[in-house]
Amino acid sequence: MSILGLKKKQPKTFKVKVITMDAEMEFSCEVKWKGKDLFDLVCRTVGLRETWFFGLRYTVKDTYAWLKPEKRVLDQEVPKDSPITFHFLAKFFPEKVEDELVQEITQHLFFLQVKKQILDEEIFCSPEASVLLASYAVQAKYGDYDPNFHKPGFLSQDELLPKRVLMQYQMTADMWEEKITAWYAEHRGIARDEAEMEYLKIAQDLEMYGVSYFAITQNKRDTDLLLGVDAQGLHIYSPNSKLNPNKSFPWSDIRNISYSEKEFTIKPLDKKKDVFKFYSSQLRVNKLILQLCIGNHDLFMRRRKVDSIEVQQMKAQAKEEKARKKMERQILAREKQMREEAERAKEEMERRLFQLQDEARLANEALLRSEETADLLAEKAQIAEEEAKLLAHKAADAEQERQRLEVTAMKTKEEKRLMEQKMREAEQLAVKLVEQSERRLKEADHLKQDLTEAKDAERRAKQKLLEITKTTYPLIAAYSTPPAPPEAAEFAYESTSARLDFKDSDMKRLSMEIERERLEYMEKSKHLQDQLKELKSEIESLKLEEQQQQAGLYSLQSEARGYVQEPVYIPHSNRNSAYMSQMAFFEEV
Repeated sequence: MSILGLKKKQPKTFKVKVITMDAEMEFSCEVKWKGKDLFDLVCRTVGLRETWFFGLRYTVKDTYAWLKPEKRVLDQEVPKDSPITFHFLAKFFPEKVEDELVQEITQHLFFLQVKKQILDEEIFCSPEASVLLASYAVQAKYGDYDPNFHKPGFLSQDELLPKRVLMQYQMTADMWEEKITAWYAEHRGIARDEAEMEYLKIAQDLEMYGVSYFAITQNKRDTDLLLGVDAQGLHIYSPNSKLNPNKSFPWSDIRNISYSEKEFTIKPLDKKKDVFKFYSSQLRVNKLILQLCIGNHDLFMRRRKVDSIEVQQMKAQAKEEKARKKMERQILAREKQMREEAERAKEEMERRLFQLQDEARLANEALLRSEETADLLAEKAQIAEEEAKLLAHKAADAEQERQRLEVTAMKTKEEKRLMEQKMREAEQLAVKLVEQSERRLKEADHLKQDLTEAKDAERRAKQKLLEITKTTYPLIAAYSTPPAPPEAAEFAYESTSARLDFKDSDMKRLSMEIERERLEYMEKSKHLQDQLKELKSEIESLKLEEQQQQAGLYSLQSEARGYVQEPVYIPHSNRNSAYMSQMAFFEEV
């Protein structure tokens, strides 16, 4: 950026390069310009009104110096290069940043400078505070955290932590980024200027914040002390410790500060206290120390006075500007929220549209598949209908066969019942025949006994008759009557013979009757055995026929499985047990 100064009658100029924390500027300056002219030009260029904190620093030999506003630029110990390089930096630091820093540009320049000092380890910072400060720096740079936009690795090109902290722990860059991002995500809704202010509020509590260090000695031979100058006073440190001062001189306790060549004198306000003297290595360093002490003391006294009209106007304008920006941020946040909601609604509608398109495509494919399936199902339905008709026909035939088998089974049952009845009748007849045969046997025994007794009686009677005839017939003939004629004797003999013949005919007749009854019994027994054999053969044929019927019924059931209700089957394993026992009995009879 190049801005030309106003051209006067003096044509001779020199080039100046001013480096700020976030830009580089080149100016063409007149030879007679003082340091204040160049400083005011730079402040106008960057839009800075809180000029009392800043200055133009340049390098001289092995140290640095600040451009004096009251002397001409070229009359000071500035480099003779072209262009002459100056660094626009904060020369003095506030005690409380949120109360003293009014302009946003002022906050931003302080933020950038303090951040650089922490990263360059000019200000010591613990690892925990470094991570927290880094999260506010990321918030100031990138705004609110968005996981869809801030992908892992988005901080890989940013320098956020001091090298000392990175080397202190054995952690990868991704692990540090994860820790920083965890804090960064919690800063949502914080604006850039607010994030920078939070950064400065944390940094101002660090021990080395705003302190300028110089090597000094308490005598001309030793160099074992450090002098620190900051917004609160002067501090004496050990060379190896810049954090905790050995001795401090607040601005409120200092009455006068002076130097003579390399000797520096601090006179306390309390005259009873000893004057503190120290020495620096160079006269230029004493001048720089005195310059910093005067500036910090003036600011110290200024903070404890009422603000000037200019500062009050600046604060009022800054307050209005902050309120306006806050309102704008709220409006922007609402618009952003509405836009995000609209984008989410749009994305949801697009997603829904894609989903509906996918559903429509799937529905069309499903419709085509369903049509093909419907055609296949129609064909299968037709085939199934034909099969159903065939099965219905088979079922009807099976039902008829089942009914026929049921009728046959009923007939079989009826025939079985009749057979059982015949068997019972045959059993009863057999029992009667047995009883009758036993009775006839008994009668035959009685008759045989009677016949035997009759034969014995006949035999005895014949013997007695013969005996009587031989002994009594001559006596009767001699004493009772005259001897009968031969015809009468013959008649008597014939009468006795007739009686004997009569008894023999009865016995023969009785024997014939017994023989006839025995024959009749034999014929009946034979007839009964024939009937039993015929009954047994009928039972065997019925059993065979029943087995055939059951086999036929089982085959019909196999053909009409699932369509015809199976007929009730009664096992016949024990059905003819009674018949067989009766047959065995009849066979024995």
